Amino acid sequence: MSSELLEISDVQVEFNVAGGAIRALDGVTLQVNPGETLAVVGESGCGKTTLARAVLGLQSLSGGSITLTGEKIHGTPRRMAERVGMVWQDPYASLNPKWKVGRSVMEPMRLVGKSGDAGKIFEEVGLDPRFVDRYPHQLSGGQRQRVAIGRALALKPPLVICDEPTAALDLSIRAQILNLLKDVQKANGCSFLYISHDLTTVRFLADRVAVMYMGRVVEEGPTEEIFTNPRHPYTAALLESAPSLEKLMHLPEPPVGEVPDPKTRFVGCRFASRCPHAQDLCLNTDPGRTTEAARAYFCHFPVKSS
Repeated sequence: MSSELLEISDVQVEFNVAGGAIRALDGVTLQVNPGETLAVVGESGCGKTTLARAVLGLQSLSGGSITLTGEKIHGTPRRMAERVGMVWQDPYASLNPKWKVGRSVMEPMRLVGKSGDAGKIFEEVGLDPRFVDRYPHQLSGGQRQRVAIGRALALKPPLVICDEPTAALDLSIRAQILNLLKDVQKANGCSFLYISHDLTTVRFLADRVAVMYMGRVVEEGPTEEIFTNPRHPYTAALLESAPSLEKLMHLPEPPVGEVPDPKTRFVGCRFASRCPHAQDLCLNTDPGRTTEAARAYFCHFPVKSS
């Protein structure tokens, strides 16, 4: 039996559009182990949220398979909430404005025929139990996101997906939510699939990182190795674009070339048109997987190891 909690194997998702089809996920293979945090990073449109929807069973697959806790995912059965919780980007949009937040937190339990104490769940996520009778508009953004986290954890699922959970929050609140996620993981032993473009939060929270570009994973490995020694040119460009004190008031140079049409059926590397290291081989041959200890990348001419 596989030791992975979540196994994503050669997953493909296509959307038919005028003039062709967009392959939002194109052969994505990833694993999430029990008790770890895997971050998926990349530019907007690279397929991160589509991947989350596929794991939840909300997005049908064109190919491949997703296995969670030993069972293949097909649709969204009622008991799905016992296996995976979800924290969306905007806590106001993800909570029913007509429901008191206590009811929202208890909704997963209602779906599976269980009962619980909303006040206790609120305490676990750092909220006053008296808030159970309030409506979302009566809470701050950080408080609403704590409610959303409490709802995701109500049934103590082994996997929690976080899709940009701090993007809609003030900077001063982000650290509180990140620390809460760490505390929750320590207390419950759950795993996180953490989707973000905020590399600072990824470095703080994640054990491993998978970098996506145009529907594919181009590099994955332990967080510190990815950040300190990127091997794929796209990973290096992504890290270079991240804000830092050292680069204050200095904008990074954008990658050369143009982003390819998403309807393109690639023969070679999909980053070749923007890569400073690209050669004819890159345009004509799809790079295979290269493994170095606990990390892997897909590139013919990787960045030299430091």
